[in-house]
Amino acid sequence: MDIKRYLLLAASAVLAVMLLSEWTSFKSERAVNIPRDRIADVNTPTQISNDTNLPLSMEDQVLGEDIPSVSVISSDNPVTVADTVQHHIRVTTDTLELVIDLHGGDIIELALRKFPEAIVSPDIPFVFLEQNATRTYVAQSGLVGPDGIDNDGRARYQAIATEFSQTPGQTLQVNLNWIGDGSGVRVSKQFTFTPDSYLVGINYQVDNNSQFAWQAVPFAQLKRDNSAPPNADSSGFGLQPFLGAALTQPDERFTKFTFEDIAEEPFKKTLPGGWIALMQHYFVSAWIPDPEQSHNYSTRQTSSGFNIVGFTSPSVTVNPGESAQFGANIYAGPKDQYSLAEISPHLDLTVDYGWLWWIAQPLFWLLTQIQSVVVNWGVAIILLTVLVKAAFFRLSAASYRSMAKMRKAQPKMQSIREQYSDDKQKQSQAMMALYKKEKINPMGGCLPILIQMPVFIALYWVLMESVELRQAPFALWINDLSVMDPYFVLPLLMGASMFFMQKLNPPPPDPMQAKIMQWLPVMFTFFFLWFPAGLVLYWVCNNLLSMTQQWIITRRIDAQG
Repeated sequence: MDIKRYLLLAASAVLAVMLLSEWTSFKSERAVNIPRDRIADVNTPTQISNDTNLPLSMEDQVLGEDIPSVSVISSDNPVTVADTVQHHIRVTTDTLELVIDLHGGDIIELALRKFPEAIVSPDIPFVFLEQNATRTYVAQSGLVGPDGIDNDGRARYQAIATEFSQTPGQTLQVNLNWIGDGSGVRVSKQFTFTPDSYLVGINYQVDNNSQFAWQAVPFAQLKRDNSAPPNADSSGFGLQPFLGAALTQPDERFTKFTFEDIAEEPFKKTLPGGWIALMQHYFVSAWIPDPEQSHNYSTRQTSSGFNIVGFTSPSVTVNPGESAQFGANIYAGPKDQYSLAEISPHLDLTVDYGWLWWIAQPLFWLLTQIQSVVVNWGVAIILLTVLVKAAFFRLSAASYRSMAKMRKAQPKMQSIREQYSDDKQKQSQAMMALYKKEKINPMGGCLPILIQMPVFIALYWVLMESVELRQAPFALWINDLSVMDPYFVLPLLMGASMFFMQKLNPPPPDPMQAKIMQWLPVMFTFFFLWFPAGLVLYWVCNNLLSMTQQWIITRRIDAQG
């Protein structure tokens, strides 16, 4: 069999496997309006877990001891509906709507105001963090250790109001005051919201008016169950988006953990500065502690099945008559790589382009530059595809010329196969002589394709990971480039273009190989039915440009006689 055909088939198979392995199944946003009260209502009781698994101290973790659980509410003080109602406050900023539980001062609900739940309901924000019967995904923080206020059940706070709103353009600070134990120590948990930001500062102000030194260990963590993210595809086609944890280390900029990894092998390590995050498609939550200190980072899964990722900071000591302030930041919002890069080193890598990130990031930059001029993301994808094809014009031309010459020499090649059907050695020698006479490079059609493949795959990842394409309209019936074409027009065009491209190539000599090649357009069309419209648009444009270039070159070769 022709080695060139083998290589082309292998390249197609590799491309298909890479696409399917990296395919994020996009699902059309739910058309059913989700009630506004999905964000925790202050009049709705919240189910509070009895297993928050709070760390005791940084020293305990350094010694490698297991971290014991700490109950949220002690058993002798059960929660009632009336008691729960007064333990929630709501905060509204220009970017966020969140609910804070005054038991512990945890963020138990958070919605992103600039990212609608669905196109059909633009006034309903996407709920990112939540604690209800559907999902548990909360951001917790507190003080443990010798004098920690979260040791024997979560600390109880008070606030001056139940609702807080940010004045446009102004920083908002919400203070929660600890209901003290009469020791003379006052603790305030301060939430700071800056304009047009998804970064929230959470700091503690400790005033020690007692006669003894006060000591505690700050901790912060994200707690999540194993449920799928909102709007995750349940069709069964392709792989689900990555859902799991990530952190940065001095010797490894970006380390990922699936929930299975966390359950099988918990992570525990003291690292300087850094961050720890939970990732899902388009959005990320991350705790960013003091970059000037070392913190003990850990991942673990509780006996109840909750995934805990977080850190403890060095112990804080406040002497009698003194005060101290310390804390951390939490980011909860879109995977905007430029904003993330400014918050903490390597946090932008949560926009996961895989091992081809060094190609994908320049492509994303170019895509955003084009979009800033043309405004429409669909048009930007088309123009980016044109630029990529132009960059590889000469390589593609060499590949298509080789294919055209192979196509033209097909009758002679078939004659050689028939003449030496019983002698493979002489058949190979005659083929090589024909290649030399006709100036055909059997590898000429494959090598350019293999060289271009990493760029095409990197661009695929860019389009797959870019939150900017979420609910971005293109034209006509395509009002969201991040979900599949509702009428399957683009996938069918892609399949048709792939079919006609095959007609321009020399037919495979082997009947079985020919049948496989004939079915490839059908297989790709089937899989592309569920691909996001933005990705399919790219492939349609790429195929049309390739087909046009190949047709012109083939005509020229045939005209040479």
